[in-house]
Amino acid sequence: IWKVHQSDNWPNSLGGDEGQLMTLDTVIGGCLSYFLDEYQLDEARVEILRDCLAELDPLFTDLPEEASEYFRRLRYLGVTVLQEYS
Repeated sequence: IWKVHQSDNWPNSLGGDEGQLMTLDTVIGGCLSYFLDEYQLDEARVEILRDCLAELDPLFTDLPEEASEYFRRLRYLGVTVLQEYS
């Protein structure tokens, strides 16, 4: 799923939340990349990932379908990694 996400195009029509979504995508993606390289997350990255996912959730209400699919996949990947740290 991560490879699919990495190869997907950036969604269009993100409106006023585009900057925040771009930042969240970058930070969450960085945590996922680190996890896949190191097979673990340090405590700081766990907290960063939790915070980013919490920021992402309320933004789904205004996303068009294409963007919603992109960010739901990103969220799924982040939540899946965090299950290791519950």
